[in-house]
Amino acid sequence: MTQDWIEPFVYADLQQDIADVVAATRAAAARNVNAIMTASYWAIGRRIVEFEQGGAERATYGEALIRRLGTDLSGRFGRGFGGRNLAQMRAFYLAWPVDQIVQTLSAQSTDALMVQTLSALSAGQSISSLAAKNGLEFSAIARAFPLPWSAYVRLLSVKTAEARTFYQTEALREGWSVRQLDRQIGSQLYERLALSRNKTALLRKAADAGPGRMLTPEEAIRDPFVLEFLDLKDEYSESDLEAALIERLTDFLLELGDDFAFVGRQRRLRIDDTWFRVDLVFFHRRLRCLVIIDLKVGKFSYADAGQMHLYLNYAREHWVKPDENPPVGLILCAEKGAAEARYALDNLPNKILAAEYQTVLPDETLIVAELERTRAELEQRRSVAGPGTRSTGD
Repeated sequence: MTQDWIEPFVYADLQQDIADVVAATRAAAARNVNAIMTASYWAIGRRIVEFEQGGAERATYGEALIRRLGTDLSGRFGRGFGGRNLAQMRAFYLAWPVDQIVQTLSAQSTDALMVQTLSALSAGQSISSLAAKNGLEFSAIARAFPLPWSAYVRLLSVKTAEARTFYQTEALREGWSVRQLDRQIGSQLYERLALSRNKTALLRKAADAGPGRMLTPEEAIRDPFVLEFLDLKDEYSESDLEAALIERLTDFLLELGDDFAFVGRQRRLRIDDTWFRVDLVFFHRRLRCLVIIDLKVGKFSYADAGQMHLYLNYAREHWVKPDENPPVGLILCAEKGAAEARYALDNLPNKILAAEYQTVLPDETLIVAELERTRAELEQRRSVAGPGTRSTGD
């Protein structure tokens, strides 16, 4: 049967309607995951604080409690429930206490059962008993936290409740991304506003920066906090081309000989409250050191070098074993027609060691040639297969 009987415009409308449904449901799923996660973390923080306040002697070993809980819960639920994260959940509850949540939501809700639930929550009834009773407590709490968890993690660094409320309100009103929120807090917008004689103009200027690019549902689900909460494996890569280049580069390095041993790909690390992903990590057997590789599909910039040194400092402190040499970084920039490969060796303790590394490590020109060859081959495959075809590393 042919499809000629279908009117092209009618079919296009049907296809767009279905695409709109898929996009809307994916966006709703991402919002719901973030809302449930945030509500859960607030509830966990509340339970920790309530336990600590259960007796004078308990309050004296709060940090020991967090460490013990972190060890036990990580064993049961994974890395998202370590001591550091639990301390953030505790701080989250203290910054947004139950009375504040109940007051805000009671003013918003006209649902009698919801108001009853909130009143019970305020009176100290346990979350578990509320869940058994009517199942509304998490939906009630989630309504109080419309921003993603990453935003509340950033807001925790704001010292005063007034400033936190201001940034939360403005983030909602102006549609700030987490990155924009971070920039506004870093620029001390609240403090500058307090000193400004023309507050309206300053707020208008802050708003004129425009809303940040909203996360797609796929990106929201792949947020490291969400991955930890859902106990999902992180297989994120920034683009199909980048993923394919990393795949081929892995094979290329392993084919150079038995010096390189593969350690990991897209390895996550957390510095303060910011997440980073290292594209590739190898161990060089002859040099007895980690090789941290960062791939940029674009031009090299000094910011890339600064980020690499951040990775190297973190790796030296957290990943390097006592009998290993300091790690070395390799920055790869795969811009079309201008590929580059640069070793970051100036973090090494002496020039002799740096010279040894340069003698043993693969020549940068070999890696550049492989990058250019692989990129050209992948782009040729893409042009032949069509724009809708994903790149692969086979």
